[in-house]
Amino acid sequence: MRKSKPKKRILLPDPKFHEVSVTQFVNNLMLQGKKSIAYSIFYDAIDMVGEKMKDSDKAPLDVWKKALENITPQVEVKSRRVGGANFQVPTEVRPSRKVSLAMKNMILFARKRSGHSMAEKLAAEIMAAYNCEGAAYKRKEDMHKMAEANKAFAHFRF
Repeated sequence: MRKSKPKKRILLPDPKFHEVSVTQFVNNLMLQGKKSIAYSIFYDAIDMVGEKMKDSDKAPLDVWKKALENITPQVEVKSRRVGGANFQVPTEVRPSRKVSLAMKNMILFARKRSGHSMAEKLAAEIMAAYNCEGAAYKRKEDMHKMAEANKAFAHFRF
């Protein structure tokens, strides 16, 4: 980019847990500017996770954080054109992108799940990610496998 980088917007913490990461997640979850609905979906999903994991000593928000951590990719492949051929070059993911990729993958695969309400689907996806299973976790594993398979082209990194 020729011009200076746009400055980062400061997110306010959410009203219930006072976490900035929750606000970021809700912003990704939100459709057509309906933030209050997105908040209610997230809080309902967290409550459902709390109900399902009564026997566990962890708080539902900690379960959600651990689930996000489990589906956070460390490396990804980027296409790089070298001498007329396209190579899939493995690169490390920068920290801010790691978090947003994890959140977007969780929401994407929660939407694809079968269930009645979005809160139910999201709760199911959180539980699956917490247990290192489910579609979002599989996406992370596939990204890592692709990077491992293309390790030979790492010297094309820019």
